[in-house]
Amino acid sequence: MTAVFSHGRLRLYLLKLLDDGPKHGYELIRLLEERFLGLYAPSAGTIYPRLQRLEADGLVSHTAAGGRKVYEITAAGRAELSQRAGELAALESDIAASVADLSTLAGEIRSEVRGSVRDLKRELREATRQTRRNRWVPPAPAPVTAPPPPGPEQAAQAEFDQRLAAFAGEVSALVRSRRLSESQLRTAIRLLDGALDGLRRLLR
Repeated sequence: MTAVFSHGRLRLYLLKLLDDGPKHGYELIRLLEERFLGLYAPSAGTIYPRLQRLEADGLVSHTAAGGRKVYEITAAGRAELSQRAGELAALESDIAASVADLSTLAGEIRSEVRGSVRDLKRELREATRQTRRNRWVPPAPAPVTAPPPPGPEQAAQAEFDQRLAAFAGEVSALVRSRRLSESQLRTAIRLLDGALDGLRRLLR
């Protein structure tokens, strides 16, 4: 869970979202994801136990609709919101700051990944040109033959493997040096998945 929701603040924000109208659990998850610009989304295992606790405390109630539980804030829930209006305002400010930080980090990681992918594409093109220019011809058979020297394809493959390992190491070092939260690490994972999809399209 993102740090802004520590110490029970997610409970308060769920009340705030339900104050806007009844919602089922996955609507609340979607609204939180939208609030964080897609960079953080709580799991069902995070949201539903808190909704159950809010209901046990009399702050929300639920009805069944279409096979789903639809939660609605109660009068007691609105009273708690009113009592904690200052805390809610501070939470909104912290969420805005957290979204700004996450957006900056995501931009930095995207720039790093794009730069590495551009370098990889350029090196692959150069390796392909070298392969076409320098076709290796094996030596004539001899009574005792040594293993054939590596051709351009093998050299290009070796260089590709080295570059790939260096790229993985650099991204790992960048992420670890920042001591990222769980949500930031998941953002980095999604960005890396996007880079992998780009490579798949390139190499089809």
